[in-house]
Amino acid sequence: MSKPWTDKQLASSLERIRTIAMALPEATEEVTWGTDINFRVRKKIFCFPGSGGGLTLKADKGELAALLDDDRFSPAPYLARGGWVRMDLQTVAPSKVDWSEVSELIHTSYVLIAPKTLGAKVG
Repeated sequence: MSKPWTDKQLASSLERIRTIAMALPEATEEVTWGTDINFRVRKKIFCFPGSGGGLTLKADKGELAALLDDDRFSPAPYLARGGWVRMDLQTVAPSKVDWSEVSELIHTSYVLIAPKTLGAKVG
């Protein structure tokens, strides 16, 4: 287990997540429930990044079991029955986060949530 991330490291991680999510077609960022950031496509949430130390997203059914076998993942509170997972990025040092994996997970969640015409643009 890595040592807790600093506020600066959390902010940097959140910005990287934001960059990935906002590059997707028609993606928007909203703050709901007071302070919770979420990324949406046509008003439907596809990613909750929290403070930057983790993220909640919808997983592909075929990958769900493998993700949940990984200690970084857990069923997402209130959303698990719909195939949502929470990924804890803080299990490693910030410099060790696999950002290509994070990007792939965000893209997958987007494709699962977005209308098919938009999801097809992502591939």
